[in-house]
Amino acid sequence: MSTKKPSQSEEEYIAKQEALGRHKAMVERVRAMNKEQREQLQRLHYMKCPKCGMDLQPTVFRGVTIDKCYSCNGSWLDAGELETLAGHGGDVLRHVADFFKKD
Repeated sequence: MSTKKPSQSEEEYIAKQEALGRHKAMVERVRAMNKEQREQLQRLHYMKCPKCGMDLQPTVFRGVTIDKCYSCNGSWLDAGELETLAGHGGDVLRHVADFFKKD
């Protein structure tokens, strides 16, 4: 019996379905929280690095504000920002990496 490896399009479909399921679950979780709980979470985490917890600094790159952590050198994008950057054409991810590269 041979095992067939999923095609790239099948893998993308599965990844999108899993992401959609996770998003729906999180939306339900947020809806279950009261307003005070949501506001408290935002106060604790707003503009904090998800990796190390330090403050994020907004940095504009090609018209997109990227949240940068200068402690761990992480870069964070909001919804739609990666697509906006990718729309600039060329090797945008390499250019973003070069822009934020540690010296």
